[in-house]
Amino acid sequence: MLVLFETAAGYALFEVLKEGKLREPDELWKEFETPEAAKKTVKLVDFQKFENMSEAVASVTDLLEGKLSKDLKKFLKESFEKIEISSEKLAVMDAKIGASISKKFGIQVVSNDTVTELYRGIKQQLDALITGIKPDDISQMSLGLSHSLSRHKLKFSPDKVDNMIIQAIGLLDDLDKELNTYAMRVKEWYGWHFPEMSKIVVDNLAYAKVIKTMGFRSNAQTTDLSKILPEDLEKELKEAAEISMGSEISKEDIDNIIMGCEQVINLTEYRAELYEYLKNRMMAIAPNLTTIVGELVGARLIAHSGSLLNLAKHPASTVQILGAEKALFRALKTKNNTPKYGLIYHASLVGQAAPKNKGKVARLVATKSSLATRFDALSEEKDVQAELGHSNRKQIEKRIRILEGRNGDSGTKTEKDKGKKQKKAEPKLVSTTPSYNPSADVAGSNKSAEYGMAGSSKSAEYGAAGSSKSAEVITSGIKRKAEDISAEEESEDSTSEEESSKDNKSSEESGDEESSDDKSKDKSKKKKTKKRKLETEQKKEQPSKKTKAKEGKDKKDKKEKKKKKASEHTIVTSTNVVELKEKGSKKRKKAEDDEEKEISKSGGKAKKIKKLKESSEKKKEKTEEMKPKEEKDVKKGKQKEKEKEPVKEVEMAEKTKTKKKDKKDKKDKKKAH
Repeated sequence: MLVLFETAAGYALFEVLKEGKLREPDELWKEFETPEAAKKTVKLVDFQKFENMSEAVASVTDLLEGKLSKDLKKFLKESFEKIEISSEKLAVMDAKIGASISKKFGIQVVSNDTVTELYRGIKQQLDALITGIKPDDISQMSLGLSHSLSRHKLKFSPDKVDNMIIQAIGLLDDLDKELNTYAMRVKEWYGWHFPEMSKIVVDNLAYAKVIKTMGFRSNAQTTDLSKILPEDLEKELKEAAEISMGSEISKEDIDNIIMGCEQVINLTEYRAELYEYLKNRMMAIAPNLTTIVGELVGARLIAHSGSLLNLAKHPASTVQILGAEKALFRALKTKNNTPKYGLIYHASLVGQAAPKNKGKVARLVATKSSLATRFDALSEEKDVQAELGHSNRKQIEKRIRILEGRNGDSGTKTEKDKGKKQKKAEPKLVSTTPSYNPSADVAGSNKSAEYGMAGSSKSAEYGAAGSSKSAEVITSGIKRKAEDISAEEESEDSTSEEESSKDNKSSEESGDEESSDDKSKDKSKKKKTKKRKLETEQKKEQPSKKTKAKEGKDKKDKKEKKKKKASEHTIVTSTNVVELKEKGSKKRKKAEDDEEKEISKSGGKAKKIKKLKESSEKKKEKTEEMKPKEEKDVKKGKQKEKEKEPVKEVEMAEKTKTKKKDKKDKKDKKKAH
């Protein structure tokens, strides 16, 4: 068995002398306790030294990536020529390198626990096994190789390229702030000389270029500003310069203002270059993320998370809120609604959405952008054309159209919604036709009797069997009139009963007998007049309609046999109308009888009310008689009080006099003592 061993000095190939002891890997360490024992177990076959440090670094980096370097291929080829490969096995530490060697040279490769123990033993006694190299030299070589390898990794590490993006976006934000302050300062400074110019020229770069080329406002007419401004703005500026209200400034002032304008122009140009650099770097490192979110937002997300790999580790919910940490923790503390978006709010897709859909779109953009970042950061093959990003962007745009109801695919949903809204908005038609009255049906239970026909299906639909339009109009008009009469009579009966009950209550409370009697009489008169009018209208309509129907029947009896059925139908309808009239007259009689009974009842109540009225009038008269007596007594009491008042005043005056005399007497007595 052969053993391939890599050192900091070069490649070494050993041959195992005691293969039987490899069956017990736990006791293999005993064979490498001393250099003499190690030399008996393993023998050096070939050794190739690295010529310089760069060659060592290149070969070691290839080994770390699992690739065969040119030096290793050359070394193995030369060493295998000396030995028969078919009968030998090669022990290799790394399985990936072993697979590539077996594929290249066709030798059987072994990499297991015994190989690791064998490697450990060789490493322990490497100074004794490899002759011609000092142990101090090997330690220095390994130290130098580790330093150069780490330096090489830092230089060309793909993980550290996003650091350039973080620095670039930070500088871009700082430049925007500085540019804003410089431009505002220049506008305020030059505004003392030409204040009208700030309203005409709004762009900061154009404003600075105009000041640099023009200088004083008096030079506006002579200077050519066509390269900076369009014709209409140039004309307006020159007109405003002639009638400006600004103050005069010195040449030293204008020189300093022009220096500030140069700073603004230089910063804007540098910002444009930096933006192009950032755009190219983002398309190279994270193409899928840039297609979904944009260069600036993608760079800000990477800068906020620290690196592209850290951003890929974040879940979609965290990506959605990145940049709104303060608002999130404030909401959690105060138990309010958490924010729906952070830095991702500035993405163009979120800006396209309506205000009510911004939260949903932000969540969708966050999910798709997190997938894109994982693909960009962790995929071995770089997707330069950003196919994943373009497909995800199309899905987001489609979803936005569905939410806003602008997509053809979602047309079914939106049309249904529109139809619902239209149905709600349509006003409901109020049917003026009277309700169905079952009492008006007299011609039996058959469908032919209901619809006024005796035969065919078409006549059942339209109310006449093979008859003319005039016959249809006659029958339908007569039926409707009859139904209207019966419906009105029933409604009037119910309303009359309710109103009579209300009138009785009011008459009991107020005692107005005459008004209630008058109302009942007026209502009965109105009802009679209405009924008479309806009867006269029916009589007028019936003869004219009958004559028309007869004429139509005579004409069509000659042509078809079906006219007989139509004549039978008209007879049935006329009999129905007569029966309806009889019913109507009976109902009227009943209503009149009910009214008479109610009037008789109300007459008995009226007598009681009269008695109550008389008693109340008597009480009123008594109270009126008592009133003048009470008034006289009140007047007498007032007069007596007036007479007593002067007597009281005299008594009070006498009391005061006596009190004064007593006081004087007391004083005199005191003086005498």
